[in-house]
Amino acid sequence: MEGQRPSVGNGIIGRWKTAWASRNSVKTLTIAAFFAVAFSLFILSGRQRNLGGSGTCDFPAVFNFGDSNSDTGGKSAAFHRIPLPNGNTFFQKPSGRYCNGELIIDFIAEKLGLPHLSAYLDSIGTNFRHGANFATGGSTIQRLDARMFKIGYSPISLDIQLSQFEQFKERINELYKEGVNSNIKSKLPRPEDFSQALYTFDIGQNDLDCAFKSMTEKQAIESVPGIINQFAQAVKRLHNQGARTFWIHNTGPIGCLPFEVLDYPQQHENVDQNGCLRSHNEIAHEFNRQLKDSVIQLRMQFPDAALTYVDIYSAKYSLISHAKHHGFANPLGYCCGHHRDNLCWRKKTSNGTEISATPCSNPSAYISWDGIHYSHAANLWVANKVLDGLVSDPTTPITEACHRSLNL
Repeated sequence: MEGQRPSVGNGIIGRWKTAWASRNSVKTLTIAAFFAVAFSLFILSGRQRNLGGSGTCDFPAVFNFGDSNSDTGGKSAAFHRIPLPNGNTFFQKPSGRYCNGELIIDFIAEKLGLPHLSAYLDSIGTNFRHGANFATGGSTIQRLDARMFKIGYSPISLDIQLSQFEQFKERINELYKEGVNSNIKSKLPRPEDFSQALYTFDIGQNDLDCAFKSMTEKQAIESVPGIINQFAQAVKRLHNQGARTFWIHNTGPIGCLPFEVLDYPQQHENVDQNGCLRSHNEIAHEFNRQLKDSVIQLRMQFPDAALTYVDIYSAKYSLISHAKHHGFANPLGYCCGHHRDNLCWRKKTSNGTEISATPCSNPSAYISWDGIHYSHAANLWVANKVLDGLVSDPTTPITEACHRSLNL
């Protein structure tokens, strides 16, 4: 029965079709796998800001919070203008800075390829396109009370600076929703910049200084946990606002500030090899230890954030300890003004005439500009030490600070 005989041709075709289908399936799976891997790599590269990794971060803006160590004009705009010779070395005019030139926050902006930050409180010639500076001279982490006000600290404490930032962000979002014109937009950050920006802190020195002036050293140490807790709450508040990258400076060797040494009796056992007040530096150390522990805890609470702890203390103390080696004069000397007489940041009135402080002839030879604040040359030295991540935890340069540490 010929009609029932199997067809040789159909069998070959059938086997060929099966083999072809099998090979085609393998090819299809291979192509699919290739695109899946490529897509995954694309997604990972897009999420690199939140994952451990390397590569330069593209920060569109910087938002800074702090005191006079990073104030670029806030207190000068709100209260009284900081006169010449402040600003004279670099800006050739008053710049709102307690310095003859640039501050570390200025070098941060330059390192990131951004312009210097305008002070949020300054209404003249400001441009906030690439961030804003909420720091003001005399500010503290703690909210100002009557004791602190009497000593002379700024009412614009860290929580007030955060309120200013929140209003700033809210109003920008409103303007963009209203369709603000391009001229105004060119001077403001974009709403999406807030989550991609770098958030910097340099504050805490005045909290310790206030403690030294109003309580015993034992009480000063006991006050530290409360101060650190308030700082942690500030970071949480910013995280709730969408902040994800934080660059946090600890406090410097306050016992080495020339005015600090002059303000307190120098007992032999309380002075270190550099002439600094040992007990004040030990309290600064304790402040920094608790601050670092707090940053570690914040990393665990916010795994989607990158928090870099920057050991400003060790950088500054290293400079003070080896001042002559680095081309500086006596580390406890200062260039401008006179202790408790003619302060560099305030004009003195004599017989009805205002007199500005007279600076030294070579400010670059001094670590301290005015007895409290660092000189342009010293700020540059410290910035070069810290911005490359040499004294940071994790050891990450500021240009890569957006990458979350995998070692929590």
